[in-house]
Amino acid sequence: MNHSNTVLVTGAAGFIGAALTQALMRRGQHVVGIDNLNDYYPVSLKRARLARIAEQQGEAGQFRFIEMDFSDQAALDNALSGVEFSAIVHLGAQAGVRYSLENPQAYVASNLAGHVNMLELARARQVAHMVYASSSSVYGGNAKLPFAVDDRVDHPVSLYAATKRADELMSETYAHLFRIPLTGLRFFTVYGPWGRPDMAMWKFAERMFSGRPIDVYNHGEMRRDFTYIDDIIAGVLACLDRPPTDDHAPKAGGSTKPHALYNIGNHKSEQLMRLIEVLEDACGVKANINMMPMQPGDVPATYADIAALTQDVGYAPTTPIETGVPHFVDWFRKYHGV
Repeated sequence: MNHSNTVLVTGAAGFIGAALTQALMRRGQHVVGIDNLNDYYPVSLKRARLARIAEQQGEAGQFRFIEMDFSDQAALDNALSGVEFSAIVHLGAQAGVRYSLENPQAYVASNLAGHVNMLELARARQVAHMVYASSSSVYGGNAKLPFAVDDRVDHPVSLYAATKRADELMSETYAHLFRIPLTGLRFFTVYGPWGRPDMAMWKFAERMFSGRPIDVYNHGEMRRDFTYIDDIIAGVLACLDRPPTDDHAPKAGGSTKPHALYNIGNHKSEQLMRLIEVLEDACGVKANINMMPMQPGDVPATYADIAALTQDVGYAPTTPIETGVPHFVDWFRKYHGV
C-alpha cells in the first residue's frame, strides 16, 4: 500500500465508516479499516457492509481490514506495527444515547480511552490530519436553534454526549501540545441505505412493515436535522482534504490551535411527524402510532448551523428527506426481502 495515499478508518464496518471507506476507494485511495465488530447491533449487518467493500475493491487490494478493539492500547500498537498511513478518520465509538444509560463502561472504554489511544497514535505517527466523530448531542438541551459551533456545550444530558464533548477537549489539548491537525465533526442524525438498526428511521420502517405500532417520543413534539449519508460523506472528504493550519488564527469552534470543530447536518430541522408521513408514503404503509413521553437523555430538537463548514470547505447538502427516505426504504426492502 502507498502510505501517502492510505487512510486509517476506525469503525470501518459501521454505517458512516463503511460508506467513507467506499468513497475513499473510489478516489483511488487505500484504506486500513479497524472495527471490533461488537454486537451492539447485529454483526451480520457489519459483515455485509465489509463484504460490499471487498466486492468493490476486487483484486485491487485497496482495503485491509483488521478486527480489533482500539480501546486496547497494546492491541492497537501490535495490530498497526509496520502498517503505514498518512491520515486518520476516527469514526469508531460506542454509539447511541439511550444505551449509555444501561452500559456506561462501554462508553468510557471506547469513547474516552479509545479516543486518547487514537490521539496518541496520531502523535506517534505524525499524521497529516485526523478527522474524528463528535456528535450533535454535545449541545444537550440547548434551546437556541440552530445549534452553532460557538454555542456553549457545558451541559450534556447523556453520558454519550459527555464522552463526545470530552473527546473534543482532549483533542484541543493534543492540538495545543503536539500541533497535530485535528478536525471534529458534530454529526446530526445520519440516515440512508446500510444505516443503523438502533436509529428511529430503521425502527419505524421495521415496525411499519411488520404491522406493529411505532413508539413516538415527547408525543411527537420532536425535531431532527436528518442528514443523508451521501451528503455526510461529501463533507467528511472535504474536511479530510483540508487540515486546519497551525497559524494561530481562530478556527471554527474557537480554537487558535490546528483544531477545527464543525456541525455537519442538513441545515433543516424536520418535524418528526413529517418524517413519519414521508416514511408512510415510501413504505406504502400507514403507521400505527404509540405516543410516548420524552425519554431520559433525549432532546426535543436538533438543528445544525452549517455556515462554518460551508464557508471553509464548501459543504452543501443537497438531499431533502423527500428524496433520501425513499432511497433508504428501497434499500431496506431489498436487504430484508420485504
